[in-house]
Amino acid sequence: MNLNWTEFEKVEMRVGTILEVNDFPEARKPAYQLTIDFGFNIGIRKTSAQITKRYKKEELVNRQIIAVVNFPKKQIGKFMSECLVLGAVGEEGDVILLAPDFPIENGLRIG
Repeated sequence: MNLNWTEFEKVEMRVGTILEVNDFPEARKPAYQLTIDFGFNIGIRKTSAQITKRYKKEELVNRQIIAVVNFPKKQIGKFMSECLVLGAVGEEGDVILLAPDFPIENGLRIG
């Protein structure tokens, strides 16, 4: 399926900085709960991410990532996910996070 340009422009991919990382033992697959700062206009959002194979919690704090911020909220057990962190999925299901090469302002749009 192909997207047209108008459809692509609807996806809001933004830069955010991970503020907090917690274990998510209730998740079906190993995951962390993340609190991410997307800057003044968007604010702080929470999500879960299945990134435990590649990343330790302490490595993630203060790391910038790319996430989609305009999906509807999604209930995951007792946890409400408010955005979708983006990453490349390896052959064994390990996720490699997408991130800017240099520190930039939280909330900047990817386009």
